Amino acid sequence: MHAVVIERFGVAPVVREVAEPACAGHAVVVRVQATGLCRSDWHALMGHDPDIVLPHVPGHEFAGVIHQVGEQVSGWMPGDRVTAPFVNACGSCAQCLAGDQQVCAAQTQPGFSRWGSFAELVSVDNAAINLVALPDAVDVATAAGLGCRFATAYRAVIEVGRVAAGEWVAVHGCGGVGLSAVMIAHAAGARVVAVDVSGPARALAIELGAEAAVDAAGPGGPLAPQDVAAKVRSAAGTGVHLSLDALGSAQTCAASIGSLRPRGRHIQVGLLPSVLGMPQVPMHLVVAGELQLLGSHGMAARSYPGMLGLVAAGRLDPGALVSRRIPLEQAGAELLRMGGAGAVAGITVACP
Repeated sequence: MHAVVIERFGVAPVVREVAEPACAGHAVVVRVQATGLCRSDWHALMGHDPDIVLPHVPGHEFAGVIHQVGEQVSGWMPGDRVTAPFVNACGSCAQCLAGDQQVCAAQTQPGFSRWGSFAELVSVDNAAINLVALPDAVDVATAAGLGCRFATAYRAVIEVGRVAAGEWVAVHGCGGVGLSAVMIAHAAGARVVAVDVSGPARALAIELGAEAAVDAAGPGGPLAPQDVAAKVRSAAGTGVHLSLDALGSAQTCAASIGSLRPRGRHIQVGLLPSVLGMPQVPMHLVVAGELQLLGSHGMAARSYPGMLGLVAAGRLDPGALVSRRIPLEQAGAELLRMGGAGAVAGITVACP
């Protein structure tokens, strides 16, 4: 099959021919019809994940049809339209038995712990608990962003953040997951302040329901976290109830915490790889305001039907986030761009 292969960290990967993935007894192999370009894939490309061994095929947001079914898998057939969360859970550890498959102790992740979906075929481990059937009303390009960014944002805002109608929500970083969070919080009746250095990203956030947009950059470059937080509090009239760091940087983490009102909730969604250093968290604000600091890591397959029901009913429209569709041959160069000023607002989807 053809796949996008990282040969050297920090260098745009190229498409070449590689072996097809084997189908383990507990797994299925999916023929990829669309796969999203995510900032997590950029982290993989830049060598920020110490577990990745080169050569490597990235990609963890995908949708397609089942190509091959393992002998231990029942209830699924070749041709079924599917997606899967980026965490492939084991189904038998303590976390899985408690219903928390998104933090499975023995998880595998396509595109990270094994080869991923920037390819014609990708495997899904432990298919019985990780496969998600796609409703006919959800097209593959839309579904390609569900396995990570949209599902991650949905769980962060609704399940972990416990957003309520009328609450103020700040979203720091309006990439794919941040824009998803804006849409979901707005649909839940919250009042949203979107924060980003990019004008097009802020404009798209307004289109998706944000009530206000804060520019996190000044004439000399990015603003200090306390200055960003002050602008957010001013936009909301006071501190916000719920704030998400949807980018993952020391600056956005601190700005998110600084944006909160007393007893507010900070959700860390964006990755903060240890190889980039440990962020300085303003714990004096946490103590003084009795703030809650919470992490959110994807969403288990068992939670997808509720989200997909809202999508199929038209109450959520993740398809509005898809700004570009590109061939697989362009995916490597686009991944490299995600770390710089050339990043495109919205979600880019590659179609093999």
